[in-house]
Amino acid sequence: MASENDKRQQTRIPVDLWIEAARDGELYYQRASNLSVGGAFFVQTIPLPMGTRVSLKFTLPGDTHEIVCEGDIVSAKELGMGVQFVGLVPHDRARLEKAVLKLAKR
Repeated sequence: MASENDKRQQTRIPVDLWIEAARDGELYYQRASNLSVGGAFFVQTIPLPMGTRVSLKFTLPGDTHEIVCEGDIVSAKELGMGVQFVGLVPHDRARLEKAVLKLAKR
């Protein structure tokens, strides 16, 4: 797992992105307010306990390829939570890196 310093060194971009999160047979649509190669921050949601693992699916802005991975809840605030991506396959990680760099230049 990345240290706090490693996580903060990743470029974070503001987004308005819906991410499908499944856990224990329940499906939720979470709104991400920022995104990095390592994870996302979900807003306007009751946070799950830290350490909880969820299954994630999402499509990046301007793309049609669905990214599927796991996510661990790594931070929780009043109405938000940070999720760290786990198990990104190399081509999805590359797709995410490219999108973050492109959107960061705007």
